Amino acid sequence: MKVRSRTGVFLLMALVLLLVATAAPATATGRGGQVSVGDIEFIGSTEFETGFQYDGTEVGGLSGIVYDKWRRAYYALSDDKSEVNDARFYTLRIDLRDGTLDDGDIRFVDVTYLRDRNGDRFALDTLDPEGFELVRWGSLFIASERDLENQPWIKRFNMWGRERLTLPLPDYYLVDGDPQTSGVYTNLAFESLTVTPNNRYLYAATENAMAQDGPKSSFTEASPSRVLEYKLKGWFYRRTQPKREFVYVVDPIPYQIEGKFADMGLVEMEALDNKGTFLAMERSFASGIGNTIRLYETSYAGATDVSGVADLDDVSYVPMSKELVLGMEEGEFEGVTLDNMEGMVLGPRMRDGRYPLIIVADNNFNDPWQRTLFMAFAVELERN
Repeated sequence: MKVRSRTGVFLLMALVLLLVATAAPATATGRGGQVSVGDIEFIGSTEFETGFQYDGTEVGGLSGIVYDKWRRAYYALSDDKSEVNDARFYTLRIDLRDGTLDDGDIRFVDVTYLRDRNGDRFALDTLDPEGFELVRWGSLFIASERDLENQPWIKRFNMWGRERLTLPLPDYYLVDGDPQTSGVYTNLAFESLTVTPNNRYLYAATENAMAQDGPKSSFTEASPSRVLEYKLKGWFYRRTQPKREFVYVVDPIPYQIEGKFADMGLVEMEALDNKGTFLAMERSFASGIGNTIRLYETSYAGATDVSGVADLDDVSYVPMSKELVLGMEEGEFEGVTLDNMEGMVLGPRMRDGRYPLIIVADNNFNDPWQRTLFMAFAVELERN
């Protein structure tokens, strides 16, 4: 077929993308009913020392990871604010054919630099990329905790790292000034992005409460994070708007340590179905103890929709439900010293019918105290 116009080329490209999408293998969780987490088994880990180099870049700060079912590859987002190297994400191959994750099972095979609407690489401190999601082939969404004006954003990028669209945010997510009385706290904004298996709804979650909503997590108090829903609409999602909002309550810091740094936050969510069920990861760090990781099954079924409510401090609401799936406490799990785990993704079904859950640590480029740690679990997903 000979294409004689730009319109014809555009339609041909759209047809190719559609054919690729329909021919792609099934998603990890499918399109059935409600899904819940059954048994979960640790199946290994591997790590890369801080300072490890790939293609002229220092691999580190891995804060988000997604699986591309079309290319059968993983992408891992660095939260480098164009400080060590230009903002980027990596393409990885993860080999779990023998049912375990061991040294040599993860290979970095490509690096993609992020570029703004003008095609330029992001300048220093113009972004703090944390949340990461692939929505169909061709659309990557990235959430940044802050820009030069200390404001959060969620943008769509193409597969070559070029910015294409900024999603609208409710005004009450924006930082209002100094002293701050409203909006996301610095370094406690959007850490999580996840899309439903049917690719219709995108969810972003804050790590802790916003300034007007309640306390940060402390030794004595939990923190009400917000989970913001977008309905993905329009050609390349140009009509996408915020819809519902729910409250996810982050645990208090699990250890009582006087005079030392400690925190607790919601760092990742993974949609399990199209019915509002998620796997959530909370991570804590305490000086002298290390990291604590907790995985929860959570759902907004029965939770209050708080969309449009700018201040939650004096509002009555029902938060999302939580059920502990796995606790990794006191800095070590199954002989593995935990680290700053931030990224989490379900991969394709394994030979035994279970699904691999990959979690990865952000090493903060902190040599020699931290490293890029990958941990793998085999998860049974039960359909109700």
